[in-house]
Amino acid sequence: MIEVKDAIGQHLQLAGAPARVVSLVPSETMSVFDLVGLGRLVGRTDYCIEPAGIIEAVPAVGGTKGFDVQAVFDLKPDLVLANKEENSRSSVMALIEAGLEVHVSFPCTVSDSNRYLESLCQLLDVDPNQSPHLHNCREAAARAEASVTTKPIPVFVPIWRDPWMTFDGRAYASDVLRLAGAHNVFAGRPRRYPLAADLGKGVAWTDEKVDQRDTRYPRVRLEEVMERGARAVLLPDEPYAFTEKDFGAFRELESSSELDLELIDGKDVFWYGTRVAVAIDRLRACIDRLGQ
Repeated sequence: MIEVKDAIGQHLQLAGAPARVVSLVPSETMSVFDLVGLGRLVGRTDYCIEPAGIIEAVPAVGGTKGFDVQAVFDLKPDLVLANKEENSRSSVMALIEAGLEVHVSFPCTVSDSNRYLESLCQLLDVDPNQSPHLHNCREAAARAEASVTTKPIPVFVPIWRDPWMTFDGRAYASDVLRLAGAHNVFAGRPRRYPLAADLGKGVAWTDEKVDQRDTRYPRVRLEEVMERGARAVLLPDEPYAFTEKDFGAFRELESSSELDLELIDGKDVFWYGTRVAVAIDRLRACIDRLGQ
């Protein structure tokens, strides 16, 4: 019997190693492949694009938010992998209420990611103590934690534009930046409601009115990037595909001559699971170049 507790408090019980797995999260699809290969994956989302050239053989069930619930049912999975943030709550609950075994993750730090990966090993009946992928992720995290600098490079990492959007210190990506030697300049800046208040043009709602709305992703003015002391802007290729064309918006800012602009692989910042083994070191190499 395999027993694992997930991020929403469910106690999953599997009679044995699942033979049919549907993954609704790109980084988890990659992690399953790394741990046990392609054989058990019978479903993925349109955004599960790694490993490229191989994963295309697995049927897609739609997007991460709007996946086709019936298509997941039709695949008759023994295990469905979902994420509290990336997937539609109502669709995930529909799967759970129909009796499918659904593991819901929600890592907010690299340590959380490694604990998730240990749970995934258990779910797939892989001995965590014998997994080189988990070992490498733990080693990468420990190595980075031991060398965390007291003078991190202040950075801004947008995830969207029109309006510009980023994440605060409660997001997984913020901890990745910390371990890579950077400081998220919006770590202490929660999202305000409505949009006008977030952009400094209106009165913010009270905490009571905000209620359970997600406040981890503030919409910001580019001037605020400079006001918060950013020395670098790291532009990822996901979830918004930033390119060098987006550098222009920052070059127009006052004092922008002091701002380093870099394109980065968004997977290194946002993908948890087995990606941790290479992501932190690669991102640290980028941060170190900026600090020279």
